[in-house]
Amino acid sequence: MTSKKVSHYILLISVHGLIRGRDLELGRDADTGGQTKYVVDLARALAYQPSVGRVDLATRLVDDPEVGADYREALEPLDKSAQIVRIPAGPEGYIKKEELWDYLDIFADNLLEWLRQQTRMPDVIHSHYADAGYVGVRLSLLTGIPLVHTGHSLGRDKLGRLLAMGLSSDLIEQRYHISKRISAEEDVLANAELVVTSTRNEIAEQYELYDYYQPERMVVIPPGTDLEQFHPPENKVKIAFGKSLETFLNNPKKPMILALSRPDERKNIVSLVHAYGESPELQKLANLVIVAGNRDDIREMDEGAQAVLTEILLLVDYYDLYGHIAIPKHHKQEDVPDIYRLAALSKGVFVNPALTEPFGLTLLEAAACGLPLVATENGGPVDIIGACHNGILVDPLDSSAIANALLEILSSPKKWEKFSEKGLKNVRKRYSWNTHAQKYLETIQPLLEHHPEFPKVARVRGDLSYRDRAVFSDIDQSLLGSAEGLKAFAAYLAENRKKVFFGVATGRRLDSAMAILKRNGLPVPDVLITSLGTEIVYSPQMTPDSAWARHIDYHWNSKAIRRIIGELPGLTLQPKSEQSRFKISYHYDAEQAPTVEEIQTLLRQEEQAVNVYISFGQFFDIVPVRASKGLALRYFAQQWNLPLERILVAGGSGADEDMMQGNTLAVVVANRHREELSGLREPERIYFAAQPFALGIIEAIEHYDF
Repeated sequence: MTSKKVSHYILLISVHGLIRGRDLELGRDADTGGQTKYVVDLARALAYQPSVGRVDLATRLVDDPEVGADYREALEPLDKSAQIVRIPAGPEGYIKKEELWDYLDIFADNLLEWLRQQTRMPDVIHSHYADAGYVGVRLSLLTGIPLVHTGHSLGRDKLGRLLAMGLSSDLIEQRYHISKRISAEEDVLANAELVVTSTRNEIAEQYELYDYYQPERMVVIPPGTDLEQFHPPENKVKIAFGKSLETFLNNPKKPMILALSRPDERKNIVSLVHAYGESPELQKLANLVIVAGNRDDIREMDEGAQAVLTEILLLVDYYDLYGHIAIPKHHKQEDVPDIYRLAALSKGVFVNPALTEPFGLTLLEAAACGLPLVATENGGPVDIIGACHNGILVDPLDSSAIANALLEILSSPKKWEKFSEKGLKNVRKRYSWNTHAQKYLETIQPLLEHHPEFPKVARVRGDLSYRDRAVFSDIDQSLLGSAEGLKAFAAYLAENRKKVFFGVATGRRLDSAMAILKRNGLPVPDVLITSLGTEIVYSPQMTPDSAWARHIDYHWNSKAIRRIIGELPGLTLQPKSEQSRFKISYHYDAEQAPTVEEIQTLLRQEEQAVNVYISFGQFFDIVPVRASKGLALRYFAQQWNLPLERILVAGGSGADEDMMQGNTLAVVVANRHREELSGLREPERIYFAAQPFALGIIEAIEHYDF
């Protein structure tokens, strides 16, 4: 990679789909669409800016014989100082984004470990889509690096549309894990310094649905298009793709109505076929060409694509459109610019009839090749056609409106020329990647200047430096509860003191934790993570970690939180002995109090980014957003250079969940509250013990051969 005088380092994260620097398999499936192209183009565009020294695009490593070998390469250079970094997480094989949620903590841990091995940390993290947002929040909370986010599409908007289609809430949850996605999006909005959107519509109508809605933190920066790749056709140049259409069409020289998208119900191609089939005049004027991904056998495609393509074929037969419509089975990504140019040469029109279109990158590509547009009035096309004045917006559910708009352009050579020329001119002026990158860097400049990474503190290690693994446990209902188990655990610690750190991670304050451990005859831990991850203390001098305290103080406003929560029924403050500087604790009466989700919503609406926990069904705690048992544990591991794979964590309630996810080895001990952790699914790293309390920890030590 080449070096530059100014060296801003930007980390882009896009977890799902198949991402590589060449021959992008757009349309292969629902996960490999416009977003994959967007992030690759963005990485390249940023790397060409003089002030940027390095751009890494982090995605998931896939080692699967069903996909190309490129996706198993850990590093892939792009251009200039940009590269793709592939991080392993979960199964080696390719899995769809809805199944990735259980592995995102592992992805975050592995990515952070990779970053620690680099010569410097990024200046900014930019996550793309909800899954990457989840990862970005974790990294930002741990490192203090500012987070920028682009949603691409949003879960609350999708949920509304799926419900409107008649799908049940249970089916939506089962198929899309929509609650996890929306929760991740809420956390992103609470923690991102900046949200980059493609259109004003996203801000006004989609993000407005979220609790932590702060439009002042949002900026519209439309994506660009590659003007070297997408350009008008040259005279007398034969386009090879035209041959593949000749077998479908009686008169291939007629103008082409072109639709290019995934065979996805939301893309609404079926309505376009209805519009064409119901208009003999349109059939006389033009051919309909639908480029909808690649297929060998429709029966082997996923359920959604299969349903769309089957419906299209049934409509072709119903309207007897044979000879008027082409639905080619295959195309390569490098064919796409030529497909647009072929349509432009025919004096055709590009149409996007999607139910809603978050942005509409294909509209820019088509316009850059000289095609007039007909597009949905829902979403990004409003901004694009509004800025370029090169087409007509339509109601995607009104097939006659679609047909009339197409007829208006196709039957008027003057209008066609006007729209074509305006599109060419305005796309070049407003939607180049260079323009996007320049505005992006101008917008994030304050983040690059004012967010240093929190300091590392040098530790006096003494004999602790010989320890190469650690056991951390919660105290109540995890470590305590069985005299036999405590005796066995104490013997394990005594036998392994020279090589094993002993730590506790508890909701108790330091004084309370020390007292109960002493009362039960346990040795003083080497590390105490107390008050739900808000305090880290090292023995034997009981030295508090002041750097951690400074780090978690970020945006913490205890007075505002007490004011917001104070009037709610079913919540009463616990005694002062249970409160601390960074922990507000309540007794929780489930019969009177709002649900935890409702309280979290209220706090978000009041712009309080915090972590909330319910433990043992009766204790409700609020801590800073940068504090949790899991985050504190990872901070400790970083400070002592201890791999997470060598840390065994034990817990038994919901407050322990985030320290059990990711690369740690975990055990859920048997107790009456373990159901709070029943959603954890990672059989190689999360073990559900048959034995209760400390006996369960001993069982896990044997299970993992720790």
